[in-house]
Amino acid sequence: MFERLLVPLDGSDISDTAVAQSVALAKQLGARLVGFVAEPTMSLPNLAVHPGTYAREADTHDTRTEAHAQALLGRLEAAANEAGVPFRGVFTRAPNVEEAIAQAATENEVDMIVMVTHGRGALGELVFGSRTKGVLSRTRLPVLVLH
Repeated sequence: MFERLLVPLDGSDISDTAVAQSVALAKQLGARLVGFVAEPTMSLPNLAVHPGTYAREADTHDTRTEAHAQALLGRLEAAANEAGVPFRGVFTRAPNVEEAIAQAATENEVDMIVMVTHGRGALGELVFGSRTKGVLSRTRLPVLVLH
């Protein structure tokens, strides 16, 4: 039933939970893992920023975010390989991370999304928002929420 799982990672402290539990679940189901990292795009400069400065900052941003994404995907890949679980990593930059996760689920033809939540409660969601709720509102796929 569940043959391909999308596992979005963000590098937070709870990402390790996503790595360990998604690998264990995939192994138990005989499923493949698609690790996914969506790094935010760099915002457009205001008029006071010199174009050359913005271009350098954009290059730095791109280099830094790609390195961060590859490190996250590398951790999941290593855990998957150790468990004998087939793995593929996907990285993108997107202005809306929740939309990027839902789109990646469709593009990679996954059967389920496996995410972790910070579980901040109502006040935390009001202040910080909820990526999990954002993904739930954008997909019809089952979403397994780990805490």
